[in-house]
Amino acid sequence: MGHRSSEVVPIERCEARAYEIPTDAPEADGTAEWNSTTLVVVELTAGGKRGLGYTYADAAAASLIQRSLSEELMGHDVMDVPARMVSLLTRVRNKGRPGLGAMALSAVDAALWDTKARLLEVPLVRLLGAARDWVPVYGSGGFTSYSVERLKEQLAGWVEQGIARVKMKVGRHPDLDGDRVWAAREAIGPDAQLFVDANGAYTAKQALVMAEDFAEAGVVWFEEPVSSDDLEGLHLLRQRIPSGMNVAAGEYGWDAIYFRRMLGAQAVDVLQADASRCLGVTGFLQADALCEAFQVPLSGHCAPGLHLHVACAARNLVHLEYFHDHVRIEHLLFDGARKPVKGALTPDLTRPGMGLEFKRQDAERYAV
Repeated sequence: MGHRSSEVVPIERCEARAYEIPTDAPEADGTAEWNSTTLVVVELTAGGKRGLGYTYADAAAASLIQRSLSEELMGHDVMDVPARMVSLLTRVRNKGRPGLGAMALSAVDAALWDTKARLLEVPLVRLLGAARDWVPVYGSGGFTSYSVERLKEQLAGWVEQGIARVKMKVGRHPDLDGDRVWAAREAIGPDAQLFVDANGAYTAKQALVMAEDFAEAGVVWFEEPVSSDDLEGLHLLRQRIPSGMNVAAGEYGWDAIYFRRMLGAQAVDVLQADASRCLGVTGFLQADALCEAFQVPLSGHCAPGLHLHVACAARNLVHLEYFHDHVRIEHLLFDGARKPVKGALTPDLTRPGMGLEFKRQDAERYAV
């Protein structure tokens, strides 16, 4: 039997480890290049149950959790997640709350929710309350480091699997972007939706010119055409790019205040939020509430295994990013990682919490 929700269940252990997993090929976008991805896993024990949370961040996030945040949690009730997060936010005040601090807190928040759901023996989406039974996904990759052939193969492969939306990277070589986008359109056919992501690589004037070209190829989503810090530039583009093309940003949002500023500036048609950065499950639902208030749709950014249950609970969510790099890692290192069927992910309601079990032995070879 699970614990009654009225019981106090003290936190007994909180451990964090970092794992660096090589990519299956060199990856790059409009502004960065990488050949490995670091996964930080938090395992939290209370009442005889062990829950988990994770983020994709520098290994220093694991050190922050292990050396500081875990101490703040010991002996306190795991059932009161808001109280735990208030104390943790105070703990990081002088250490730096945005960036690495927010990523560490995000992993801990997810672990708190996962542990609570396991104690109550319910799937996390049941604890949060479902707004939908399944979440549409879009295939995401199409790195600027890929050859045109690999780009076409990857995007067409997702469409063949029934995923009706696919995203590619642009911005590394603006003079080649038009041809690459047309090659992608040719590969996926006329009916699939095509998204592009510049990761802030263009200037506003460049982005306006590129948007006209992309519109001819049927692009319907232009992500971070300029830096997500340039709210005026995003607002300008939102007003002037071709109709039928959405401006999206928000993946680097660390908290509700960040999202409120972005939405208040009318900078995006669709807000992106990432539970591995924006203070976990708690922060993702705050982003959803802000989207409700501003009447703007919400899209989940990356880490599909981490997002699936909270995405089903988010009322304003339109889709979730099925990012090549993270999908590969989650299927490699977590038992219970789901695969899309007919372009959507459905949570496994036979498993408690997020439905994931960390494969510690398999991960050990990647430990930092």
